[in-house]
Amino acid sequence: MKFDQLSLSPSLLEVLSELNLRTMTPIQEQSIPLLMDRRDLIGQSQTGSGKTAAFAIPILEGLDIRQRYPQALVLCPTRELCTQVAREIRKLGRRLPGLQVAILSGGQPIRPQIAAMQSGLHIAVATPGRLLDHLERKTLSLGRVKTVVLDEADRMLDMGFLEDISRVFEFVPKHRQTVFFSATFDEQIDSVSRRFQRNPARVTIAEVGVQSLQIEQLFYEVADDAQKAEALRWLLLERQPASALVFVRLRATANELAELLSRAGLSSDALHGDLEQYDRDRAMARFRNQSTRVLVATDVAARGLDVLDLDLVVNYDMPSQGDSYIHRIGRTGRAGKTGLAISLGTHREQAKLDHYESLTGAPVQRLGYLPDSPVAAPTQALMSTLHIWGGRKDKIRPGDILGALTGELGLSAQDVGKIEIHDRLCYVAVTAELARKAAHDLNEGQIKGRKFKVVVL
Repeated sequence: MKFDQLSLSPSLLEVLSELNLRTMTPIQEQSIPLLMDRRDLIGQSQTGSGKTAAFAIPILEGLDIRQRYPQALVLCPTRELCTQVAREIRKLGRRLPGLQVAILSGGQPIRPQIAAMQSGLHIAVATPGRLLDHLERKTLSLGRVKTVVLDEADRMLDMGFLEDISRVFEFVPKHRQTVFFSATFDEQIDSVSRRFQRNPARVTIAEVGVQSLQIEQLFYEVADDAQKAEALRWLLLERQPASALVFVRLRATANELAELLSRAGLSSDALHGDLEQYDRDRAMARFRNQSTRVLVATDVAARGLDVLDLDLVVNYDMPSQGDSYIHRIGRTGRAGKTGLAISLGTHREQAKLDHYESLTGAPVQRLGYLPDSPVAAPTQALMSTLHIWGGRKDKIRPGDILGALTGELGLSAQDVGKIEIHDRLCYVAVTAELARKAAHDLNEGQIKGRKFKVVVL
């Protein structure tokens, strides 16, 4: 089913066309008509199925853009997912004049969020804890919210947010639309649905099997845990992936591995909950821009990482739950490409492999780690990331940056990659060999008639 078969506004259809979004994914096809009819809904689908657009499009269609008060609330388990969801909503709503989408998440100072809301907002995207801070301070009112969405509802419940979620519902109208999106549906989700939803429609999209995702699964046996770090370094040098996401259990392990790999010449960053928001955003931007080739992350920190075209996923610490294994390795092998998932473990952990094979319906090839095998020297990342100290609040748009780089500075469009615009800063991918000159020239010149500080990350 195509988007133009829905009764959408011409401006939204124009944006969808610009984004080359013409045919709906299964979750969108089944959910959007129900949501536009104001039905409560439980949508069950895996990450990468297009669920954000499934709830964002009906929300945007139902907005009264002239009224600058919160009309929709999206609750997310992590600040990374908040950022991802807000980015998608803004992208889809870019033809709505004056659309205000506020991110209200922890790990950032609360006062800038309060200041940003004083001019009004239409959609709040929030983590439960920080949202309650605003509600208790009375810096935000949800009294006229029409739609509440719980994104990754199962994850929020697993993380212990049920009490916070229950308190949030005390601040929203009883007559509202309530939408749950979840990767799983269990007794806990069913119980929460009975408390907060009214006769919800149920949409379930079967998970895409790992075999159909074309993922090669390997297991390398190491002698003991102490040998895993060297095995990881060896694998990355032997495989030379353009992008690799390495999953670990502990934050300290993420830091140690990122430092070890960087010393080995492999551009690496760590991503975990102890990082300040600026450092987290920077690490994710560098990875999305392919100026960092390896990201070592804990599960929770990686939940909102919208990088769908990964060459390699590594289970440095093997997950204890089968659904975590599926979620991790499902980040590679998309868009018709063959992916690769490698797990590291000792002999005693081989017992988990039979379970993984039954879950995925695909074999896991057992291999031995050969520490003396020769490997190539590390290749450098193709892109570097420019950090521009100006953003959305400074009225900077992607076209302004692209114009400055390709017009005044003479770069070709092929030398400029992903452009991310945040409230007060931008991240721009530029061909690595041209990055320092580009930063120098931007510092000497102007963007949209103004000077902004630019550095290479």
